[in-house]
Order: sequence, then structure tokens, then C-alpha cells
Amino acid sequence: PEEDASPAMRKVDHVPDLAEAAAVQRRRFRELQRQSRIFDAHTRTVGVDLQGLDAQVNDKRIQEATRRAWEESIAAEMKQNDKIMCILDQRQKKDSVNIEKALNEFRQNYQQPEARREFDLSDPQSLKKDTPARVADSDPRCTVSGLQKFMGEDLNHENRKKYQQEQTREWLMEQQKDWTNALADRKFADGLHDAHRLELDQKAMDLQRRDEETRRAICVTTKEFNRMQAIESGEKGKLEKQQELEDNVAEISNLLKGDLLSENPQQAISSFAPHRVITDRWKGMSQDQLKEIRDIQLQQVLQKLRVEEEERQRNAEWDRQRIQAARAELLYERHQQRQNRELRRALDNLNAQLSQDQKIRRAALDEEVYANFPSGQYYTQFNTTSR
Repeated sequence: PEEDASPAMRKVDHVPDLAEAAAVQRRRFRELQRQSRIFDAHTRTVGVDLQGLDAQVNDKRIQEATRRAWEESIAAEMKQNDKIMCILDQRQKKDSVNIEKALNEFRQNYQQPEARREFDLSDPQSLKKDTPARVADSDPRCTVSGLQKFMGEDLNHENRKKYQQEQTREWLMEQQKDWTNALADRKFADGLHDAHRLELDQKAMDLQRRDEETRRAICVTTKEFNRMQAIESGEKGKLEKQQELEDNVAEISNLLKGDLLSENPQQAISSFAPHRVITDRWKGMSQDQLKEIRDIQLQQVLQKLRVEEEERQRNAEWDRQRIQAARAELLYERHQQRQNRELRRALDNLNAQLSQDQKIRRAALDEEVYANFPSGQYYTQFNTTSR
């Protein structure tokens, strides 16, 4: 009997060992699967609002893209709008005042301290608002030496967690709506700004076109006047040459037809007029004739001087007009350079102000928002086990 009982005993002892080993193996396998799920950041969803986080990431990307597009458009407009920055300065100041006013109103209406998510941690009336410890769970003061219940402790944990998640989701939706409205307002303001800039560019082009047309008209008038002067001078030269040619022909004809060697007493009388004589045959003139000749010569000298004076005055007038035109053009160029310097100075001041504001905003963010960074010891307490 002892020999028969011994194998059966061994069989009974061996089966529970295999079952226990299989159970242990199954528990280990489930633990490994649980660790792979918990420690994997891509698949872990326990206690995290993925939709809210995705919405935040999407909003952040939209903000960054909007900011980069805005900075690029500002950089491009800075190169093209140097001439109109003074005009837009007052409008920008007014817009800045309105934006600051709207921002302050938004903060007063929607960002009161009572609306913050963590206000309950710093509420000065928290002790007055706090309920007595344990008013339920068959209270009467939870005795057992007054340690006030350890197991569970939070009676409304699930409802409070759901309420906080719902409240967080509503805040995120409100922020998304506010950002959408701000982007729409920004686009509308940019559209008005572009329309005003196009109008100013069109006015500048019209002024430039009118200036060019005026200059072309002046050049055409000057060219036409010079052409008429050249034609008049050419006609005058031709008439003088024609007169000289006729005089030479008449002189040659008189010499050929005259009676120079004859004894005719009338040979000194010119055939052109009774008061004219042939000089090489004439023996003298009277005092009256000499006086008349001197008077005529004096008149000719005076007439020549008058013509020279008129020519000199005309040349002086043209020189004066040319000098005035050059001076006006120089003054216009200096005025343009002065305006360009003023525009550049205003633009530099604006850029300096924007840079200073950005530095102040960045310093405020670094000192107030991003001041509390967790240390390395904080991260070492996580992911040590799946439980």
C-alpha cells in the first residue's frame, strides 16, 4: 500500500506546481503587455484629453504660422512703404491704443482672477468656503481617533474629475473662438491697410506722371523755340548773302557800262539815283552831304548797338530761365532727400520701438511665465513600474 500510494502522491503534488507556474507566467506576460502600453507615449491615453491636446497643438501651429506670415509681410512692406510710414504713423498709434484698450477690456471681462483654473489654490476665502471635513459617509466626525477616513477620502472624485475635464474643454473652445475672431479682425485691418497703401501708390504714380508730362512739355517748347530761332537766323543769313550778291552784280554792271575814261561831266552821277555818285569819278562832297552821311552812319551804329543789346538781353533771359530751372530742380531734389531722411528716421524709430517692446515682452515671458522649470529629479520618479 505504501508503494502504491507513493506514485499517486507524487502525481498530486506535481499538477499544482504546473498550474501555479502557468499562472505566474500569464501574470508576467500581462505585466509586460501593460508596461508596453503604459510606457509607450504614442499609445498611452490614460488620464489625458487627446482631443484637447491636439486642439492646443493645432492652435499653436496656427499661431506660429500666422506670426511667421505676419513678420514676413511686415519685412516686405518695410522695403516698399518707406515713403508712407509717416502717414501711417498716426493710424498705427490709434490702432495700438484701440488694441490695448480692447486687450484691457478683454482682460477685465474674461480674465478675472476668479475665472482661473487654479484660483481655488490661492483663493483668500478658501477657508471660509471650505466645508467641514467629512460631512457624509455616516459622518459623525469620522472618529477612529479623528484621522478622518483614509480609504478613498475623496467622495466625489469621479464627478469632480469629469467636471474639470469638461471645464477645461470649454476653456479651450473659448480660446480657439477668441483666436479665430482675432485673426479675422487682423485680416480685415490688413485689407484696409493694403487698400490705403495702393491708393497712396496710385497718387504717387499720378504725381510722377504729371511731373514727367510737364518736363516733356517744357522740353518740346524749348526745342520748338530753338528751331524757330535757327530758321530765322538761316533766313536772315540767306537774305544778307542775296543782298550782297545783288550789290556785287550791280557794281560789276555799272563798271562795265560806265564811261570812266570819257570826258562826260555826268560820269560821276550814279545811274541808280540822282543823289548817288560814282566814287572813283567823283571829286568831292559838300558839307551837307558829309553831315548826312555821318548821321546815317550814326543811326546805323545805334541800330547795331540796339540789335546787340536785344540779343544780349535775350541770351541773358534764356540763361536766367535755365538757371532758375536748374535751381528749382536742385531744390526739389533736396526736398525729396529731406523727406526720405525723415521717413527713414521715423522708420528707424518705429523699428527701435518695436524691438524694445518685443524685448520687454520676451523678458516678461522669461521672468514670469517660463520661470519655474522642473529639475531632473522630478522626472526620475515616473515610469518605474506599471502600477
